[in-house]
Amino acid sequence: MTERERKIIHIDMDAFFASVEQLDNPKLKGLPIAVGGSGNRGVVSAASYEARKYGVRSAMSGIIAKKICPHIIFVKPRFERYKEISIQIRDIFNDYTSLVEPLSLDEAYLDVSDYPSGTLIAKEIRNKIKEKVGLNSSAGISTNKFLAKIASDWNKPNGQKTISPEEIIGFLEKLDVKKFHGVGEKTKLKMYQLGIFNGKDLKSKPKDFLINNFGKTGSYFYNVSRGIHKSPVKPQKTIKSIGSEKTFEKNLSSELYIEEKLKIISEILEKRLLRNKLSGRTITLKIKYSDFSTQTRSKTGDLYLSSKELIFEKAKDLLYQKALINSVRLIGISINNLNLLKKEKRPSIKRKNSQLSLPF
Repeated sequence: MTERERKIIHIDMDAFFASVEQLDNPKLKGLPIAVGGSGNRGVVSAASYEARKYGVRSAMSGIIAKKICPHIIFVKPRFERYKEISIQIRDIFNDYTSLVEPLSLDEAYLDVSDYPSGTLIAKEIRNKIKEKVGLNSSAGISTNKFLAKIASDWNKPNGQKTISPEEIIGFLEKLDVKKFHGVGEKTKLKMYQLGIFNGKDLKSKPKDFLINNFGKTGSYFYNVSRGIHKSPVKPQKTIKSIGSEKTFEKNLSSELYIEEKLKIISEILEKRLLRNKLSGRTITLKIKYSDFSTQTRSKTGDLYLSSKELIFEKAKDLLYQKALINSVRLIGISINNLNLLKKEKRPSIKRKNSQLSLPF
């Protein structure tokens, strides 16, 4: 597959932390809010679009934010909630492609080269996020990650932009170099001093000139000014094991008491497996005794485990496999030999070649 044949989407959630707070508390909708601290050392982690109109930005001092927007509402961050929503969004991505590269809780690259139209898939994914999660997102679509990321900023919030193969060079030539990812404030000023103001100016410079002035990054600037960026979408490393464990406040010496804890751990493990759409054939019970010695007991079966009931039954069998040698301070269960659970639904846009004239 050549560079121009790839279809890459960059999806970026709009004012993610602030939008989650407005989603969970409708009274905050339409109001300028900042997620973060308002004290002397407080910093804005995220600002709603209503607050951004006043110039409030992330990483800004809370004191400055209050000065420029006196009626701003500060909300304490809830990172566990943001992570929970992020997982729901990522599950939607995984319904469309296994080639998903998360950059943070609120943005990711998706390789959708197998689909006839990246533009239509991006729109469908954004609609699905709105429908299932209740949040707006923006998307950029092009032939590589560099261009897709630039495009996703273009029609924010709640919009998308496609840079098709035939538009790339013209688009980049007109683009201010400060919009190129990798060009910070110092680099921008240096480029301006060298007479490099837009992509066309950047493309006119020889590679040696750019390397001499910008070091190794010069090669990167030489390539991206021509729309060349070969970095593939890199999915997260394959998960080899999913587990959960619990340390007790008081050491336990009875298997019956430990059984109760195994039920709780099995429920947690079920949620983690389902969240990652995984099941596994090997179950391992970890026992840490009061003297800090550790014992593991494993069994591989024919069935793939994902339900809390099955996990608990198999873990209980391992618990009674041998007598305890001491009182127990920690118990844990892990599942290995993982396999993807079968998906029940497929996206509406088919991967097969279409006879219709579709956008890139």
